[in-house]
Amino acid sequence: MRMKPKQDGGSTRGILHATAAMSKFKLNRFEPCDRLRPFIEHYWIVRYHLPQGESYTQRVLTYPNIHMAFEHDEDGRRALIYGVPKRPFVRVLRGEGRVLGVKFRAGGFHPFWRDELARLTGRTMPATDLFGPVAAEWMNAVLDAGDAEAMALKAETFLLDHVPEPDEQAGLAARIVEQVMRNRSIVRVEQLREETGLSIRQLQRLFQRYVGVTPKWVIRRFRLQEAAERIERDGAVSLTDLALQLGYFDQAHFIKDFKAVLGQPPAAYRQEAISR
Repeated sequence: MRMKPKQDGGSTRGILHATAAMSKFKLNRFEPCDRLRPFIEHYWIVRYHLPQGESYTQRVLTYPNIHMAFEHDEDGRRALIYGVPKRPFVRVLRGEGRVLGVKFRAGGFHPFWRDELARLTGRTMPATDLFGPVAAEWMNAVLDAGDAEAMALKAETFLLDHVPEPDEQAGLAARIVEQVMRNRSIVRVEQLREETGLSIRQLQRLFQRYVGVTPKWVIRRFRLQEAAERIERDGAVSLTDLALQLGYFDQAHFIKDFKAVLGQPPAAYRQEAISR
């Protein structure tokens, strides 16, 4: 069986300073099979080999998704489940390593977890806590598989033995998150209420149980991902115009949000991108 590369596999949205990053590691993505598509967005594989004594710090402005990752680096091997991080995800790369990640759809992890996703937000737990001791065998099979496609295939083979029953509400959560990501005109929760026909309280409950973060968090995260990407691609973009296009009432609120999440104002981020 062959794995299908993800159609937008070249997308780097969320990978901060992506141009510099792509010179430090190789990234591949593969689509799940039809049976797993309701639960999984894609498999991703990162491989790197840095010269001795060199390190590289990568930050990722994460999506509202749960990830399961099988990792092999100089510290050994791990099989971990990552809840949605409260802050940008930071990883320091050293030496040689590889990671196979399973990116669950927003809402797609709930049928495996069967509990509120908000309980996982900001947390990391061993995959054995959910799947039992077999997760360690699965980890070794994936990491020893060979190339990126073989690693993804091993991961999918295991998941096909653990397919849960679909959850209608999980599917609804996934569609709403996708809508927010695709429709850049959605910049406030009130707009999402009008688009979905759900009350703000219903949206909050749905997201707490199936996504792990609030609707406001999701809206802001997608807009800030877009802001970082556009600043990197066009160093001359007007920050005032960008703030308005992303739904901010003024540049000051945009700068405040950007700095709160990325740790620096957009002007400094732009300067850093230019200097890399």
